[in-house]
Amino acid sequence: MCASSKKQNHFKTAVIWFAAMIVGAVLGHFSHPFIHELCHFIATAFTRLFQFLAIPVISLALIATLSQLGAKAQSKRIFSHTIFYTLTTTMAAALVALVFFVVISPVNVPVAAGTTLPENVGKLSYYEHFLSVIPNNLLQPFVAGNVLSVLLVSSAVGLGLAFMPDSDNRQVLIKGINGLQELLFMLIRALLWILPLGIVAFTAQLVAEIEAGVIVGALGQYTLVVIGGNLVQFFVIIPLFLLARRLNPLTVFRAMSPALAMAFFSKSSAATLPVTLASAENNLHIDKRVSRFTLPICTTINMNGCAAFILVTSLFLMQNAGIELSLGTMLVWLFVSILAAVGNAGVPMGCYFLTISLMSSIGVPVDLMGMILPIYAIIDMIETGVNVWSDSSVAAMTDKDLQGKLDGVA
Repeated sequence: MCASSKKQNHFKTAVIWFAAMIVGAVLGHFSHPFIHELCHFIATAFTRLFQFLAIPVISLALIATLSQLGAKAQSKRIFSHTIFYTLTTTMAAALVALVFFVVISPVNVPVAAGTTLPENVGKLSYYEHFLSVIPNNLLQPFVAGNVLSVLLVSSAVGLGLAFMPDSDNRQVLIKGINGLQELLFMLIRALLWILPLGIVAFTAQLVAEIEAGVIVGALGQYTLVVIGGNLVQFFVIIPLFLLARRLNPLTVFRAMSPALAMAFFSKSSAATLPVTLASAENNLHIDKRVSRFTLPICTTINMNGCAAFILVTSLFLMQNAGIELSLGTMLVWLFVSILAAVGNAGVPMGCYFLTISLMSSIGVPVDLMGMILPIYAIIDMIETGVNVWSDSSVAAMTDKDLQGKLDGVA
């Protein structure tokens, strides 16, 4: 598909989503009991579909990424630099988001908005929480939807494949994993095709709550925290990383601008990857050995914007569920968001899927995710732009570090 056709498709999708929001707003304004029940049914169905797809997508994405590590010295050297910059930039993004959350302190959505508070959700000790991450059988994390356990199992399997002796059996396993990934991405594309119906339902619910005067302040402050943190990461933190490695942020930005534009409108770092690779190699002149190893990995594990969204949204949902957000709790979830972002898939709404699963796995109500969805389209655009900007910067910094050091390496 040519670039012009892709732009037309992205524009068409944006128009359809905007139209769906308008239809939902009109339906929510009338607030007829039948319409309210129908929208609630549709919204619940979509939430369950999100939960259904999230766990396998997260698991397969992490396994496929780590299995590429391999045993070659060149791969190890590039991988070590990629991981260092990925973790440091992702931690910086999460820290910035946490500071915004503490400073702005978004208020709770009133209970009238439809959130059912469980009686014992805040009584789980830290020891019990960490023990719950360690599975006692292979299938239990996937059946229970425990995302952290899934990340642990998937990391072990991915690293096992990475260092498994190269054989026909290993190739069969990797091909099977890649095939399952393609199947899941097909299902995600199908879900995105019918998503305008879900946006109508979620927007109708949101408008009904806004007209009731119960959630404007809370959602406005929450949105300010998420978007504000991402913008600071984009315009301040990542350029500082580049400057520290004696790279000109403006030069890198201009070279990668086609990928950044594609990321903003496609809302998918995975879909943007071909453009990111072409921009890195043709415009930024990054060594192909670096770009073709680093960028596919970063597409899966370097999720700055996702880490910020997961952290802020998780804290916001837990706060609304009555869980006390002490400094210790926030720091624990700071690292959880980083780990979870590493396991996130670079597909549209990947962070949204992941946050729902993460909160569901610890018993926190996810009703508010439906109210967040109508504004998530904007959040997702900014997040994906931050992710691809960070991917590009990690590749540029890795290339800078390894210039002249890869020749002759086996």
